[in-house]
Amino acid sequence: MPIPAWGSRSKWRRLVPAATAALMAVMLTPASAQGAAPEESRPVYSYDDAIREAVWVDTRMDGDADGKSDRVAVDIVRPREPAERGRKIPVIMDASPYYSCCGRGNESQKKTYDAHGNPVQFPLYYDNYFVPRGYAFVAVDLAGTNRSDGCVDVGGHSDIQSAKAVVDWLNGRGKAYTSRTGGERARAGWSTGNTGMIGKSYDGTIANGVAATGVEGLKTIVPIGAISSWYDYYFAQGAPLYDSGPEWLSDYVESPAARARCQAVQQRLVDEAPRNGDFTPLWGERDYVPDAENVDASVFVVHGMQDLNVRAKHFGQWWDALADAGVDRKIWLSQTGHVDPFDFRRSNGVSPARAEPRAGGWVRTLHRWFDHELLGYDNGIDREPMADIERAPDQWSTDKVWPPRATDATTLRPGKGAAPGVGTLSLKRAAYGATETFTDDPKLSESDWAAAIDTSTPSKAGFTTKPLTRDLRLSGSSRVTVTATPSTSTAHLSAVLVDLGPDTIRDYTAPGEGITTLPGRTCWGPSTTGDSSCFKETKARTADVDHTVFSRGWADLGTHADPAEGRPLTPGKRYTITLDLHASDHVVPAGHRLALIVGGTDAGLIDPPSTTPTLEVALSRTAADLPVVGGAKAFARATAGSHFSAPSAARLDGVTAPRAQRPIPGATR
Repeated sequence: MPIPAWGSRSKWRRLVPAATAALMAVMLTPASAQGAAPEESRPVYSYDDAIREAVWVDTRMDGDADGKSDRVAVDIVRPREPAERGRKIPVIMDASPYYSCCGRGNESQKKTYDAHGNPVQFPLYYDNYFVPRGYAFVAVDLAGTNRSDGCVDVGGHSDIQSAKAVVDWLNGRGKAYTSRTGGERARAGWSTGNTGMIGKSYDGTIANGVAATGVEGLKTIVPIGAISSWYDYYFAQGAPLYDSGPEWLSDYVESPAARARCQAVQQRLVDEAPRNGDFTPLWGERDYVPDAENVDASVFVVHGMQDLNVRAKHFGQWWDALADAGVDRKIWLSQTGHVDPFDFRRSNGVSPARAEPRAGGWVRTLHRWFDHELLGYDNGIDREPMADIERAPDQWSTDKVWPPRATDATTLRPGKGAAPGVGTLSLKRAAYGATETFTDDPKLSESDWAAAIDTSTPSKAGFTTKPLTRDLRLSGSSRVTVTATPSTSTAHLSAVLVDLGPDTIRDYTAPGEGITTLPGRTCWGPSTTGDSSCFKETKARTADVDHTVFSRGWADLGTHADPAEGRPLTPGKRYTITLDLHASDHVVPAGHRLALIVGGTDAGLIDPPSTTPTLEVALSRTAADLPVVGGAKAFARATAGSHFSAPSAARLDGVTAPRAQRPIPGATR
């Protein structure tokens, strides 16, 4: 069943307060702009005279076990004029652990304060741009960071509750104080309660987690390169992605005072997150995907499809769960790595399909999104295409829904070729007994494998289509089922999808991950002496390539029976496992080939196993389930001309083949 652009549950939720939203829009619009229903908030308020204040919100937790309820620091900047006129305003909120340790944005800006502790600089442009337009900007120090009490627990209850408590306070349900230890109350009578959370990386992750609580008053979130499950940040189905666990990140972001008093929390992150890759209750607490059904906020997802920090699986499985929950959604997918849209599409672009100005670049689009979601303006953004996809550097296309309704899971199968390890990829199942063999080489990466795709090498098994006669689009997430016999008691597997052919792409492996920072600046709102609105410009950093890896996935073969728990393997015994590949949207153009590569350790992306296994892959029991726009017919037309007959396979030698279901909206756990 196709997924509607706007979820039915959320449509009903929006119909109920429609009259109230319209009235609020009129109340918040300056008198000079009133008359017709407003379509855009205007910069009519003074940024220089804005109210800048700090409050400490009671989280109703005692994470540092000092016998007192933890308070988190909340720095606020809001226009003075609405308060003087008795008008309430909505809130844009970024809850972050990075405001003092590391900074935010491409220029690593940190909060600064005057001699009295009042906020002076708010990182990024949200304050400069939106405060003059009638919004408050709220920058929250997560528990245990900067000026907040409590402890960092890396996406757990403390992190999420310390941000949720601020949303509660903004809606009149919590307590705040004018100082960290004093008793003078601070109230948010200036706020409508309508809150939009935004942020990149850890900040966007917190937005996901708070939305998953279903907290009232959170109207929208804009997670940028954000985590949806912390287990999937540190592991890929048992295969470790980093050589350290969440305790390292906690120690990195915590304030010195918190680090000294939060040793018990740090130890829990060590004890309950073992490096063997098992999915423990600690990880369950930090998995927001099962709670997507609680989300009442709309969600505007932004992610780099080549993000090798917060990998694309995170947005794929979150998107899927949100779709099932009927949540209003919008998505931007870029060719970059871990990069903010302010730095890859800051200003207006041009649609290559229509050759006319689009609705706007990132700042313009975000402005319209917040106007619609927080002010209730009927500006039409909810009727525009759901998805913007970067096809080539600075060239974008749109889709009414994402993935497109014509997307169907299509089962492709590896086959024997003319040389060992150089096989075929088609709709046809390999002959029973056909195998390919490779030996794990932890020094080689997916790029090494792809560069040698047409050469027999001992470290991988590669399978390619014929050169395509038509463009072939894959949109969503893929799954690869592999049946392999290991020679040792441990083995890691990698599966990657490759576009074989020349192209110019954003250079996501270079410093900047697809952008180059320029010396010139552009300004996004008014500035003060201590807070400039002017930020360095960027441009696309490109590379000419002869192949592009556009999706990948990994697993520990020891999790074949249970993805939550690994087990030792019996050498010489055959095992079947399914790997989730990362969500993507990629067009393999006519003249190029599509390849599937199966290997061991993907150097630089997963850690090697404790042994060096040789694996024999049973091809008749191995298959790739890919989200092809147009399904198997489109694949057949692109690879073999106009004739097509559906394959009759229902099973792969006793292993059920992945079945084509409804359009794939993203990865599922």
